[in-house]
Amino acid sequence: MPETVETPSPGRNKVTAGVREVARRPRRRWLRRLAAAAIGLLVVTVGLYGWAWSSVDRSTTARAIWWRDADVEDQYRFPARPIPAAGASSPLPAGGEADLPAASDDLLRRTGTSSFLVVHHDRLVDERYFDGADRQARQTSFSVAKSMVSTLVGIAIDEGLVGSVEDPVTRYLPELAARDPRFGRVTLRDLLTMSSGLRYWETDLPWPWTDDTYTYYGVDLRDVALKRTQIEHPPLQEWQYNNYHPLLLGMVLERATGMPVSDYASTRLWRPLGAEADATWNLDSQPSGFEKLESGLNATPVDFARFGLLFLHHGEWNGTRIVSKDWVSAATAADTNTDPADFYQYFWWVDVKRPGRFYALGNYGQYIYVAPDADAVVVRFGRDWGVPNQTWLAAFRDIADQLAHRP
Repeated sequence: MPETVETPSPGRNKVTAGVREVARRPRRRWLRRLAAAAIGLLVVTVGLYGWAWSSVDRSTTARAIWWRDADVEDQYRFPARPIPAAGASSPLPAGGEADLPAASDDLLRRTGTSSFLVVHHDRLVDERYFDGADRQARQTSFSVAKSMVSTLVGIAIDEGLVGSVEDPVTRYLPELAARDPRFGRVTLRDLLTMSSGLRYWETDLPWPWTDDTYTYYGVDLRDVALKRTQIEHPPLQEWQYNNYHPLLLGMVLERATGMPVSDYASTRLWRPLGAEADATWNLDSQPSGFEKLESGLNATPVDFARFGLLFLHHGEWNGTRIVSKDWVSAATAADTNTDPADFYQYFWWVDVKRPGRFYALGNYGQYIYVAPDADAVVVRFGRDWGVPNQTWLAAFRDIADQLAHRP
């Protein structure tokens, strides 16, 4: 029997086609909407980044968007002011090469280290550079700069340009008291020990309006420090790392000395130290011309080593008294009589596991570790931490412990 084939009627074909068309229309609408949204997002993104790229000289938000996280290349992004060195550098001769298992080439290379120096008995017993760095290359210090700010405050007090650490900050910055009388209770010591009670908000999220962003990327850091600071609670209640503190102290130095902080650093510290090379200090912007005092100090590793040696020798180096012995002791002591933290003093970290030792510390693992009991200074600078902070400290302790038993 022949197979019967049903032939669809023209009317049925039209109905089926109509159903399919109706089904396609919502899908097409969503596809068009999705495409339009994607194009709109692309236009907004390109426009936002284009604005950020063209506005980095005048907008904090633009810098946060375009430059994103801080990195060691920031020393070339921000404008900078030179810190001229002396004509002749102070002696820092090479000594017998030290065998230091705690700082192997393998460790230093895989941690992104760019320079590693060890000074023992005022002689360079280890000096290594990696990743294209050399002795003449300036390294950026991040918060190691804070230890320099502290030292300049000490020098200004020695010279009588600043009264004492007990002075209220409003003595030098009366604008703060005019905005909030409670600033009158905040002393220079409170700022130096990070126990002022000033609010400081930061977050790990990519949010461009935090205090961390404004104090790092601000195009007018004087204005930021004078207008964004807020009293959260009375001084001395707690320790909180706060980048407003060095900015305020930088303004105190500027007004008390009558010169830019870089110029004061050159004449009172860098030249007397006998630095080999000019340093630079990054500025917030060309129009403002204020040093990034929370970071932004750039110098050669051997000159950072000299800065560590100045503190190793209680404020004297190359036969010159640069800052008082009393200041060095107060700045680096594990003391909770005047502040709440034994691990931090005047912008110096204190190694509480090795009494008497202390260090300057910057983001991404910039270190100047000073071990008076070993008569040694260890300097490490790099592009990244590579290992946790505690791992570096353990390595520095091992090195200093080893050197302490050598003649």
